[in-house]
Amino acid sequence: MYGAEPVNEESERTAFRKAEKKYKIYYENAKKKKIPRSVDLSEVIDFRSILESFKGGGDLPAGVFELKCDFNQPVFGLVSRPGFYFIPAALSIEEQCHWIRESLTSFPQPPNRTNHNAIYGPLQDLFLAAKEGKVLIEEDTLAENIISEANLDQSNVNTPRWKYIKELDESFSRDAGKSVSASVLLRKLRWSTLGLQFDWSKRSYNIALPHKKIPDKLCMLAKRMAAPAMPCSEEFHPEAAIVNYFGLGDMLGGHLDDMEKDWSKPIVSISLGCKAIFLLGGKSRDHTPIAMFLQSGDAVLMAGEARECFHGE
Repeated sequence: MYGAEPVNEESERTAFRKAEKKYKIYYENAKKKKIPRSVDLSEVIDFRSILESFKGGGDLPAGVFELKCDFNQPVFGLVSRPGFYFIPAALSIEEQCHWIRESLTSFPQPPNRTNHNAIYGPLQDLFLAAKEGKVLIEEDTLAENIISEANLDQSNVNTPRWKYIKELDESFSRDAGKSVSASVLLRKLRWSTLGLQFDWSKRSYNIALPHKKIPDKLCMLAKRMAAPAMPCSEEFHPEAAIVNYFGLGDMLGGHLDDMEKDWSKPIVSISLGCKAIFLLGGKSRDHTPIAMFLQSGDAVLMAGEARECFHGE
């Protein structure tokens, strides 16, 4: 898990942690391929199915209601979680494809920070480098193999610096530990931050870190999605965003998004790519969370009391 509070012995016994374990992917031991264990999904809410039934004139399940608003499609809420809203299929297929491309090509670009910054510093064009089969290598290694020692700036010899090269030849074999393929780094990409940059070591926003504003098109999308949860006559003005990337079997552990000073505005979360299970708990980890499917193009809003609810996926 990443971006969540550390798991300790006490948290392992909470209702939220039990739900995480219930829906986590576990694999049976198999010689030729991984076989996922079966999971009971009978209690997981499927808002896509609810939407289809609702459009056909069907009744909403107990505990689910339609929010009366000017949004262009149904927005659902949960009676037991005031301030939580779910918009199934909020984005068209074309919009989903566009934002998936942006998430891989544009959002990890410096000065936006990623989980790789701590080791490798800012990485330019990671997706393109992976597509071209490039390798990231420590520049000190390049200096040892390509540049004569006489040309080295001694003040920078011990400073870790990294650079893409097309491929490694035999002369780099002894320093394999100082290189990594761009494709591996892309698979291990776990988060990137847009707008004001978040300092994970201090769990706070650091305005001193270099950053650029959130792209206008993304701001417009966030404003449109946030509208059902906004107070009347107020407009949503996003200043920061965190993009989480999930590999098969990855989890984002139960947490609160509590670093913002102003809790009067909603959190807007948009899901892209593979299907997942979202867990919405209460104001304590001891509250049994509600499980629901998240599919590509779905949007989740957390406003008011829902901002104080633990959640994860």
